[in-house]
Amino acid sequence: MTPLAPPARRAFLVALLVFVLDQAIKLWALFPFDLASKGRVPVLPVFDLVLIWNTGVSYGLLQQDGEVGRWVLVAVHIVASVFIALWIRREEQMVSAIGLALILGGAVGNGLDRVVYGAVVDYALLHWGEVTWYVFNLADAAIVAGVLLLLYGALRGQRAEREVG
Repeated sequence: MTPLAPPARRAFLVALLVFVLDQAIKLWALFPFDLASKGRVPVLPVFDLVLIWNTGVSYGLLQQDGEVGRWVLVAVHIVASVFIALWIRREEQMVSAIGLALILGGAVGNGLDRVVYGAVVDYALLHWGEVTWYVFNLADAAIVAGVLLLLYGALRGQRAEREVG
């Protein structure tokens, strides 16, 4: 097996960090803090903590009430995570490798939730007065940030190709 290139080494460390932080926050929210018994907890004027068990995918789409749906989504998490890990091994741009790492760490964190609890632990609620956003978690935020970095890396790469070509 060939040694990992520097972008891949850093990316896998970032993925591990995202996964560990995501799981640590979720465990804290579920057990020592016991968010389930507290309901909605105001933290900042635009940010509350509230426990939601998400049986679907992003933004609550494709809600799965049964075991078959749960395990289909677990399988999707596994396949996507393997694909992303292989992509990271080949990625030469640091920006894109870090973007993929954020996605991988988030996907593995949410996938583990689905295996352990049967649903993803969401707890962060952004709002402006009565206008609320979806409840999400650190893994979700990392996935969104990772997609944005991938887009930035792709656009930056296209610009560099135009300048050379």
